[in-house]
Order: sequence, then C-alpha cells, then structure tokens
Amino acid sequence: MSSKAKKRVVLPTRPAPPTVEQILEDVRGAPAADPVFTALAPEDSAGLAGGAEDTEAQREQLYQQSQAYVATNQRLRQAGEALRHKCEDLQRAGVELERGVGQVAQTALPAATPSG
Repeated sequence: MSSKAKKRVVLPTRPAPPTVEQILEDVRGAPAADPVFTALAPEDSAGLAGGAEDTEAQREQLYQQSQAYVATNQRLRQAGEALRHKCEDLQRAGVELERGVGQVAQTALPAATPSG
C-alpha cells in the first residue's frame, strides 16, 4: 500500500492562547521552587539577602579578574615589545657576523690558493 493511499489524519484545532490575566494568575500561583523560576537561577543562591551578597562578591571577583587581565595584557605587550627589540638586535648581529665571516673567508682564501 502506498503512502498516497493512506488516509490523512485530521488534527484537532489549536486552543486559543491564554490571556494575560490567565498567565499572571498561573505565575502568581506557582511555588517559588517551580522550575520556571529556578531553571536560570544560580545553583548556590540562598535567598534575596544572600543573593545581594553573592552579587557583590561576584562583582568584586569580576573586578579582580578584570584587573588581573589588564595587568597581564600590559605585561604581554611589554614582553612582545622587548622580544621585537631583541629580534632586531639578533638580526643586526647576524648581518655583522655574516660580514665578518665574509671578510675572514676573503682573507684566508687568497692565501690558501696554490700558486702553481
């Protein structure tokens, strides 16, 4: 039997959405431990007074983390600049070394050639 031969099932019509009053009544009647209130709440919150203290502690922690981040970022920038300078110094030293090796080679090669 093909799928076209199957009879389509007629679904019932959707109910009307709830009114604002019905939604508010439902929310007011829900207990404080209802998942709608606790699903997004931090796990360690201990009431409103504890929540205010937690919020202050979180702010302080975020501030300390931000300060540490800024200080670390500044140290990294300084270290990067120091590495750039040292790299330039090494490149200059490499050029001078190659020049010196070339001079030594020129001085040593004419003396090493056999005359004869």
